[in-house]
Amino acid sequence: MKTIRIYVKISIVITLCILKYSSNAQDLHFSQYFNSPLLVNPANTGFAPDVDWRVGINYRNQWASITPNPYKTMSVWGDLQLFNNRFENGWVGVGGSLLKDAAGSGGLTATRGFASVAYHQLVGLNSLVSGGLNVGFVNKRIDLNKLTFDNQWNGKFFDIKFPSGEAFATDRRTYLDLQAGLNYAIFPTDNTYINAGVSAMHLNKPTESFFTGSEYSQVVPVRYTVFLNGVFKLNDRWIVTPNTYISKMGPAMEFEIGALANYNLSGDGTTQLLGGLYYRAGDAFAPAIGFQLNNMKLTFSYDATTSDLGKYNATRGAYEFSIVKTGVFSQGRGIKCNMPSF
Repeated sequence: MKTIRIYVKISIVITLCILKYSSNAQDLHFSQYFNSPLLVNPANTGFAPDVDWRVGINYRNQWASITPNPYKTMSVWGDLQLFNNRFENGWVGVGGSLLKDAAGSGGLTATRGFASVAYHQLVGLNSLVSGGLNVGFVNKRIDLNKLTFDNQWNGKFFDIKFPSGEAFATDRRTYLDLQAGLNYAIFPTDNTYINAGVSAMHLNKPTESFFTGSEYSQVVPVRYTVFLNGVFKLNDRWIVTPNTYISKMGPAMEFEIGALANYNLSGDGTTQLLGGLYYRAGDAFAPAIGFQLNNMKLTFSYDATTSDLGKYNATRGAYEFSIVKTGVFSQGRGIKCNMPSF
């Protein structure tokens, strides 16, 4: 219980420091950020001490109640451990992810493909330090034929045959994107696990614009992310996993806090029921429910808007689901540190 109180105190301090900022949508993100680990921090690559590999799918549909072209975000990712038996106190993680975001009447889409690598090193008997790097390409495109501009108004309707009068140089942009991160985990007992990390995305500060002229060039600001996770086994029936997440990109700030609870339905841990609640400051509450069968986990969450946008979307913000599957290559391989489990 002492370690749980320490986790709560750390979360409260972070909350008090961050609530003075508003939370805004920024970059690609999921309410279930803990189910898209490679997007959060490249040091999470292979950061699963009790399994050898993971694959996951995420899908988010946002603001469908207020726009005919809602924001849709999809991702597929996977990672695995290498050299687990070669390094006595460490291992290498490699992985990759593919993400796509589509929104708006102009068909604006962003497609991102990343490859990541990380190294994990045990320090002493009950802690783990990790560092990771993520390298990828981003492609953004827009369908200009779906957009209309004031110069195309002929007095009765918008005629797309008229020139737009806008200084478009292209309908697509591609650029290199770099991300780096660090993680630290401590597992003082078989029933306690605490993990914290920090990462920075867009380290190379790429530029993106569909227009001609240097005055239109838009530098993508660095996105800083900090998270704190905990896993606490209360008894043979309950495991609680609190999470705290902070991300800042330019003037936009996102802060999320909450927890999931795993209930051991089968008694041997092969079948579990998941439930919890998350809050994104100034934006939404996100209740979540899930089910885990052996090494397959399905989680569904729903964003109930709490901002002024709730006046227009009747609090219907977004729904999201994820599927994560894990596995091991060999039942006889040594586990370097134990996650609390049933």
